[in-house]
Amino acid sequence: MKQTIDALSALAQETRLTIFRALVRAHSPEGGKGGLAAGEIADRLGVAPATLSFHLKELAHAGLVTSRREGRSIIYKADLDRMSGVMGFLLEDCCNGACGTVAACAPQEECVS
Repeated sequence: MKQTIDALSALAQETRLTIFRALVRAHSPEGGKGGLAAGEIADRLGVAPATLSFHLKELAHAGLVTSRREGRSIIYKADLDRMSGVMGFLLEDCCNGACGTVAACAPQEECVS
């Protein structure tokens, strides 16, 4: 529960949510690929480097962002496995277990209220 609270707290701020969404758009399923350099994030979002650094640190602390070094750049990537875990935690008791899985609860299903 604490990990989910940390993740939701990190995303409950406009700049961090915008950063995370930009990283999701830049995601690649191939390990070691995808993501954005800090300077590119700052340019795209119009965020000062010091401010961006603070927000990236908060997202990393919550486990939502990973980083890797490529030459002189640090590339940030959304941790979709972690976000999937957060979503799974939030939806694990969907329909009080009547659906069997969250995937079974499509909007047209009777078990969704």
